[in-house]
Amino acid sequence: MSYLGIGVSPGNVPIHHRSNLKVIDKRVRLAELILRCLICGLAVLAAVLIGTDSQVRVIFSIQKKAKFTDMKSLVFLVIANGLAAAYSLVQVIRCILSMIRGSVLFNKPLAWAIFSGDQLMAYLNLAAVAAAAQSAVFSKLGQTELQWMKLCDMYGKYCNQAGEGVASSVIASLSMIVLSGISAFSLFRLYGNSGGKGNAK
Repeated sequence: MSYLGIGVSPGNVPIHHRSNLKVIDKRVRLAELILRCLICGLAVLAAVLIGTDSQVRVIFSIQKKAKFTDMKSLVFLVIANGLAAAYSLVQVIRCILSMIRGSVLFNKPLAWAIFSGDQLMAYLNLAAVAAAAQSAVFSKLGQTELQWMKLCDMYGKYCNQAGEGVASSVIASLSMIVLSGISAFSLFRLYGNSGGKGNAK
């Protein structure tokens, strides 16, 4: 029995149903949209910064050009950021369409697909950032035991721009972790009492 959206539990305790659910859902969807736009922008920025990074130095009358393809970890990072940007763009469009239609929840297969996609993108980008960060440390500090030079002493501009790209990727990866939590919340609440009856509107 309910009046004005307020139900009564078996213990005669008032319970708020749809009004609170809709408010929470709107906030979750807005946060998701903002995060996906942020991730898309940062991933594109990182891919452009690293993908266009190069510097030419003349050493003993020989021109040496440093570019991002010289470091496989940076190539991996550019690819990971490109995939993250494309995936985020698709999800931004989905979020906007969902908000326009006014749907509260979505069905379980779609929720699982989004959750799995978010997890995959988060792990992929974290792996790429970790590999790039390790290469950045070797480039900055060198490795005397292996006679690896401090490349950033020679290619300062190249290292600075690559560092900016890696920093953008780090922020994007952290945002993906938060987004994975949001998609997990959206998925597992479908198995709760309020969402367990079936698919969304």
